[in-house]
Parts: sequence; structure tokens; C-alpha cells
Amino acid sequence: MLLVLSGELIYILPYFLPRVFRPTYLDVFHVNNFELGSAFSVYGTVALFSYLFGGPIADKFAPRKLISLSLILTSLGGIVLATYPSYNILKLLYGYWGFTTVFLFWGPMIKATRIWGGSKSQGKAFGYLDGGRGLVAAIMGSIGVFIFSFILTDNIKSSSLLERQDAFKYVILFSSLVVALAGVIIYFTMKKNDSYKEITSSKSSFKNIISVLKLEPVWLLMIIIMCAYFGYKTVDIYPLYASEIMGYDQIQSANIGSFQLYLRFIVCFLVGFLADKSSAIKWIIIGFIVLLIGSLIFTSGFIKSGLDVFFISSLIIIGIGTYAVRALYFAVLEEGEIPITLTGTAVGLISITGYTPDIFSGPLMGYLLDNNPGITGHQYVFLILVGFSVLGLLSSIRFAVITKRKSTL
Repeated sequence: MLLVLSGELIYILPYFLPRVFRPTYLDVFHVNNFELGSAFSVYGTVALFSYLFGGPIADKFAPRKLISLSLILTSLGGIVLATYPSYNILKLLYGYWGFTTVFLFWGPMIKATRIWGGSKSQGKAFGYLDGGRGLVAAIMGSIGVFIFSFILTDNIKSSSLLERQDAFKYVILFSSLVVALAGVIIYFTMKKNDSYKEITSSKSSFKNIISVLKLEPVWLLMIIIMCAYFGYKTVDIYPLYASEIMGYDQIQSANIGSFQLYLRFIVCFLVGFLADKSSAIKWIIIGFIVLLIGSLIFTSGFIKSGLDVFFISSLIIIGIGTYAVRALYFAVLEEGEIPITLTGTAVGLISITGYTPDIFSGPLMGYLLDNNPGITGHQYVFLILVGFSVLGLLSSIRFAVITKRKSTL
């Protein structure tokens, strides 16, 4: 429960709010898609180094203090965000979050989840982790939309910018408070279950890195996660698609973002259960196939205003593929025979490449959307997703081949 709670709340401020409230976020911060994407890029650049240097820390220290400190430091950034800072300050804030949400947090969370799953329940552990995170995000999304619509007493279309800023400020401050409280709760509650510190590596950090880089599954996982994560990043534009192409207002668009989070909860729990009945990599392959189908539908440009049923159905298809892969890509650490004592280091190295979409996807999607108004810009984004889906599928098949070969030796 604590891992699930912390695993999603840590990203509420930097990612969740601009994802669910995308049209509103652009308005109240006076930024366009490219500028917001550039802020994400600053986050991703700082996170890149945080993955590298934070990974070995997870192999030396127990998760409790690292996770708690990370949450509290992240929540402080919400106070700055609520002041509606200038664009340059906003980018600095995203750089700050790139450190607080990754350096002290990411490796410990993944390692703690792997230990929790044991040798036979990795699919359930990571599926339940991401599914639970989806449920937390969905609940936070519903609460956030309620707060925003409750305080914004006027009709959303007739409200002024100042009124929307005032209403959204309460969403930011509420989110910051919840993140801080989670940090305090985890510091005191996880203490009794702090057995992870016994599973550490006796090697130096440098030797750990060399050992991990010799493993082919690590390199394949880098590609798999990069492709899957780009798919997850496109979730950011679904509310924008609902607003610009389907003609939804800002509250309806935010509800589309919240709906996706409930879908994440269902899919992740289901594939986590199924993965332990067969193989996690098998369901990752299926996930990439479904993701490819969904991205091709949106690339076609068929989904337009008035086709609400097709829009929702297509979102479900692409969401199933996205969340199925996302739920399981760290569950295959066990199948790849990556030593548990090197989990933090492996996760750090894998994440350096795997999460590079944090650096380039935001500016890339922002540029395409801002310079190709209407459905064309969205088609370009989904066309790129088609390419990543194919690459991820091929890498997953290769991973399945080599791990099957090892199991038969």
C-alpha cells in the first residue's frame, strides 16, 4: 500500500496535473505545447543523471528514508507552482523535480517492489504496483476535477483567466499537501517493515555498473522501456485531443484524462495476474501489438468530432497496450536473471536510456502540435508512436528468445 501510494503521488505535481488538466495548464501558466514540453525536457535532463547516480544508492540504503525525503522535497515545489511563476522559474522548478522524484526515489521503489514480489510473483508485484498507482492517480484526478469545478462557480467557457487560475491554485495546493502527508506517513509507518537494507551489494558502485552492462537483457530492456515510455508520454495529449479535435470543454477534457487513469488500474491488475500464469515478456509482446493497432487508428485521422464512441473505444485500445507494457517492463528483471543485489544499479542504467522520452518527447510533440494545427499535428505524434511500437515489439521478441534459451540450458 505504501509503495503504491508513494509510487504515484511523487509524480502528481510534475506530470499528473499537466496531463489531466492539459488545456487548463497551458492557459493558466501562459505557455504553449512546445514551452511546456521544454520544461519536461529540463526535468528529463536532470533525471538522466539522477537515474545514473541514484541507482547505486538504492543498493546501499533502505527505501524508507529515501522515499519519505523525496516526497516531502517534491511537495515543497508545489508551493512555488501555486504562485504561477515565470516560464524560466517553471523550467527551474521542473529541474528541481527531476532530482527529487528520481535520485532518492526511483531505484528504491523498484527494488522494494522486486523484493516484495519474490521469485514467483513479479508480474503481480509490478502489475499491482502500477495498477494501484493508476487507481491513486484516478482518485486524485477525480478529486482535482471536483475541486476545480466546485471553486469555479461560473461556466468554464465564460470564466475569466484569473478565475481559472484561482480555482486551479487550490488543486495544486491540495496535491502538495497530500504528497507531503504521504512522506510523513511513510517515514513512520514503513519503519517496522524496513527489511530491505539486508539485501545490498558488497561490490563497489563501479564494479556493479560493469557487471550490469555485460548483460544483454539490460540493453534490450533499455529499448523496450524507451518505446513503452514514449507511448505513455502520448497520454499527455489525450485531453488536448478531446479539446481540440472532439470539441470538449476543459472540464470534459480533464475527465478524459481521469478516465484513462481508471483504465490503467484495471489493465495493470489484470496483466499482472496473467503474467505470473505464463510469462511477463509474452504479455509485453501482446501489449506492443495492441499499442501498434491503437496508434495506427489515431494516425489514420479517422477519429474526429461527432465520433465520440469511436474516440472512447480507440482510447481504450491504445490505453490497454500502453498500460500492459508499462505494468510489466520491470517484472522481467527476474526473467532476465539480473541479480537482485544489483537491482538498483540495473534500474538506474536501464532508466538512463529507457526514460529519455522525458527529454525529447515533450518538445517534439509540442513542436508538431503547435506548428500543425488541428488533427494533422496529432497524426504526426501517433505516427512516431507507430515506429516506437514496432521497435519495442522487435526488442521484446528478442528478449523472449534469449531468456527462453537460457532457461533451456
